[in-house]
Amino acid sequence: MTEEPATTTDPTMTDDATTTDSTAGDDVAETLVVTGTPGTGKTTATEQLAGDTDAEIIHLNDAIREFELYSERDADRDSLVTDLDAVREHLGDWHGILESHLAHHVDADRVVVLRCEPSELETRLRDRGDSDAKARENAESEALDVVLSEAVDQHGSDSVYEIDTTDREPSEVAAEIAAVRNGDRDPGVGDVDFTGYLVG
Repeated sequence: MTEEPATTTDPTMTDDATTTDSTAGDDVAETLVVTGTPGTGKTTATEQLAGDTDAEIIHLNDAIREFELYSERDADRDSLVTDLDAVREHLGDWHGILESHLAHHVDADRVVVLRCEPSELETRLRDRGDSDAKARENAESEALDVVLSEAVDQHGSDSVYEIDTTDREPSEVAAEIAAVRNGDRDPGVGDVDFTGYLVG
């Protein structure tokens, strides 16, 4: 099972064809973060996008492990306690697309929050080896809009773009992310409502 950075020491805490850089206008975001609850499809979508953009794709969770950008290990959650000050120092004056469930804690021009229906999310997480408790905890977090709320608090609603990945192909999600980066989509939050999962 892949160990995934989970908590932080920060006190503040379309169509099927991917849009390429060649079709981008003058409003291309120099820094774009793709965030969301674990299991929403961030890594798969950004890997799909990688072949269609000249932007550097940064998988932050890999960097956290490789460069030891954490303060401790949380044995109960099988995760690392990420040091966001160390992350920001490591990234420096970064450009490109930054992907992680913690990416919204980094300054950026635009923020994409991937969403997934919690029951589907729970299944995805169990299928990749997460415990029932961890899968359920993340599904509840998704239903409560935790990552979305943090992203809006950090960046403001005018910079946040919500994308529902439930029952969508990675190429479709990648195309939506490319549209956000290229300035071809308006920001939007609050269109996705998964609160029914909590009372079902």
